[in-house]
Amino acid sequence: MKERIGFVGIGLMGQGMATNIVTKGWPLTVIGHRNRKPVAELVAAGATEAPDLADLARASDIIFLCLTGSPEVASVVEGLKPGLAAGTVIVDCSTADPTVTERLAADLAPFGVHFADAPLGRTPKEAWAGTLDAMVGATPETFARIEPVIRAWAGKVVHIGGVADGHRMKLLNNFLSLGYAALYSEALALGRKVGITPQTFDSVIRGGRMDCGFYQTFMGYTIEGNREAHKFTLSNAFKDMRYLESMANAAPIATSLTSAVKNSYAIAVSNGGTGPEDYVPHLPDFIAKANGIDS
Repeated sequence: MKERIGFVGIGLMGQGMATNIVTKGWPLTVIGHRNRKPVAELVAAGATEAPDLADLARASDIIFLCLTGSPEVASVVEGLKPGLAAGTVIVDCSTADPTVTERLAADLAPFGVHFADAPLGRTPKEAWAGTLDAMVGATPETFARIEPVIRAWAGKVVHIGGVADGHRMKLLNNFLSLGYAALYSEALALGRKVGITPQTFDSVIRGGRMDCGFYQTFMGYTIEGNREAHKFTLSNAFKDMRYLESMANAAPIATSLTSAVKNSYAIAVSNGGTGPEDYVPHLPDFIAKANGIDS
């Protein structure tokens, strides 16, 4: 008999993940969202809607969370607590602060509730396709339970280590991608200052040794005008870089590059890049503006 699955956070990434879970045969319970459309679509696909978090917990053996960050995760876990039974597993797929992840796991352990982290790589497109990357932090026993469900929405699943190690690896992963974005944005701004257009820049980089999949996605906005080339908000990028800086400070390690990348997103967010449709590929506009270059 298949485990009963709960899912909290059916947003850009979560709806595709949850859809794969229910359509691939797991009993699924979801909870209301401010946007009712994803809830209605999941219920139509066979999911059940819970009236509150405690009821969702009572109806679930494994609960996936796909939320904005650690404050939201901690709040949802508190709401789940009255309905949690011993043996339940909570899997946090958010990009979160590893210290909070460890604290939540320690708080739940006396009740026999297991905690794991499985942050995501790739985009909402892959969430719908069931080909996300998952970086899992869990005990071997918990990993064995959750892996079959994760594979409903992930094409690449790596067991990184213990609880919070997935979140640590995710922050390192995002450091690379968001660092690339900051580097590209500054290079594009400098190029424009010295007379190299983005189109000329791209004609040299694309197909060369410095090209990569992330570059091509990122440049989808600058070159093609596709505002949804990579739907990951600048606000979330700034949050992730703050978590990374905090992890580095606790390590401790000098954060010369970490802080510089974080500040690129601070520039964007402090200059209006706070909207739900202000995405990472739009960063060049904010770096250009900060340097007196019209978009």
